[in-house]
Amino acid sequence: MLKTLLKSVREYKASSIITPLLMVGEAAMEIVIPFLMTFLIGEIQNVGTESGVNVGRVVLFACLMVVAAMFSLFCGLLGARCSAKASCGFAHNLREDMYNNLQTFSFANIDNYSTSSLITRITTDVTNVQNAYQMCIRMLVRAPILFIAAIVMTCLIEPSMALIFVAAAVVLGVIIAVCMFKVMPAFRTMFKKYDKLNSVVQEDLTAIRVVKSYVREDYEMEKMKSATQDVYYYSVKAEKVLTFMMPAVQFVMYATMIILLLVGSDMSINGWGNVNFSNLQALITYAMQVLSGVMMVAICLNFVSMSKGSADRICEVLTERTTLPKPEEPVSVVADGSVEFDDVDFFYSQKADVAVLKDITFSIKSGETVGIIGATGSGKTSLVSLLPRLYDVAQGSVKVGGVNVRNYDIDALRNSVAMVLQKNVLFSGSIAENLRWGDENATDEELRLAAKQACAEEFIERLPGKYNYDLGQGGVNVSGGQKQRLCIARAMLKKPKIIIFDDSTSAVDTKTDAQIRAALREHAPETTKIIIAQRVASVEDADKIIVLDDGRISGIGTHDELLANNEIYREVYESQMKGSDETEKKVTGGDNNG
Repeated sequence: MLKTLLKSVREYKASSIITPLLMVGEAAMEIVIPFLMTFLIGEIQNVGTESGVNVGRVVLFACLMVVAAMFSLFCGLLGARCSAKASCGFAHNLREDMYNNLQTFSFANIDNYSTSSLITRITTDVTNVQNAYQMCIRMLVRAPILFIAAIVMTCLIEPSMALIFVAAAVVLGVIIAVCMFKVMPAFRTMFKKYDKLNSVVQEDLTAIRVVKSYVREDYEMEKMKSATQDVYYYSVKAEKVLTFMMPAVQFVMYATMIILLLVGSDMSINGWGNVNFSNLQALITYAMQVLSGVMMVAICLNFVSMSKGSADRICEVLTERTTLPKPEEPVSVVADGSVEFDDVDFFYSQKADVAVLKDITFSIKSGETVGIIGATGSGKTSLVSLLPRLYDVAQGSVKVGGVNVRNYDIDALRNSVAMVLQKNVLFSGSIAENLRWGDENATDEELRLAAKQACAEEFIERLPGKYNYDLGQGGVNVSGGQKQRLCIARAMLKKPKIIIFDDSTSAVDTKTDAQIRAALREHAPETTKIIIAQRVASVEDADKIIVLDDGRISGIGTHDELLANNEIYREVYESQMKGSDETEKKVTGGDNNG
């Protein structure tokens, strides 16, 4: 885990190495100052004696203490600055590495995580690891140096006194270890509850219009209350352990100080051992340094325990590898829009028992228009998702332009296949910026042409600012049908070899639907057009129609051939025509027989 995380330090290695060195300098000076103080106090004690005070020595020791204090201050300030730079840079790289790796994920990889979980990992979890990293490169170096050096200096003064420090350190270590053992499971659970909280907030804000239209505000507020209550419960559970740890550590520290004063005073008064008034002050200072060093370690371990669960979750994302391996010698050019499925089986998960698609075999010539129709859940979207290799097949092969999709450079393949999905996704920004997702170098004239072909120009021209009109997040400022037409225009700008419409004209009227299909035939005759539709009218003029039923091909043929030979297609057609006839009768008030 550490090896995976530390790869993200990169250009901040220098700051990460300099910080501990500066902490060593700071700790060394804090050890030297009490040692110099013993000489200074010993010299001052000569006031009124025969030997008298050596003013030169007093000034020398005082100056040395000032120099040591200034150097300690310098190391401390510079160390704090370097640690902040290192930890912030580490967090920056960590977020960037996670996000970059996410971009390599296949749909199968993405299915393993919820959106809210990924958001929590990139934000809260990284912040926890950042804080722990900063504490470690500062305190986990400074504290052991202080501890070891203070023990050594104490042994030089009076070895028996060092035993008191060691015993106190052992007791503190046991307290800290027990607290860490109890607190880490609570933190791990707490971060999972954070995922749920983010999920509730994201879902509610995304679907706020639906919530309000169904008057479900109270229900959503109750969900939010439950999610926040779970986070609160596990946060308090963890903090209860931590709040016990700090008073326990302080109790041991003050108990050690009392024992030290009692034993040291007895030594000084009764003359046993090497303790006197001047070095007793140094021993007290060293005791504080030893115990504060242990306390610093406790604080660091507090941060580490909080970040352990976060680090595990971050490493899951960083070490996840795409399920779509790159070919050794990738093909970078898609010759044409021909498509061939050969005995294809497909599962969404390797653990799944039932195939989504079974025994799929068909071929499409470049430039053909192909309709795909079938009941909900029959596998229509799954079928077309295999063309741009959003998923890999479990058995068989999918070929585009005569080449197995597994042999293509994945960017080249996906640049040749445009998809207009069921769920129309637009991004915050202007209409022009959204359309240029299809071609970032498209001219204004090309934008207008694509919009015209998608029947989007008419409403764009009425908007304030026209192509510079700000759509807002997710395109909230336009209707469902307008979103669909903008997404179609965006796909057309891509000038792909294959264009897939996944029920993407469901929100437009039949006239506009027909106009879009006519524009495709006229302006993209060499582009293979695959249309998934619920309406027979959207696919009846296709070169061929594929009927899917429960993941299998029920029939392939033209509209007339399927009407004659395929029961499923005939039932769909007759049910839609019957509904259309009944609607017409209601509008005209009769059957128009005379």
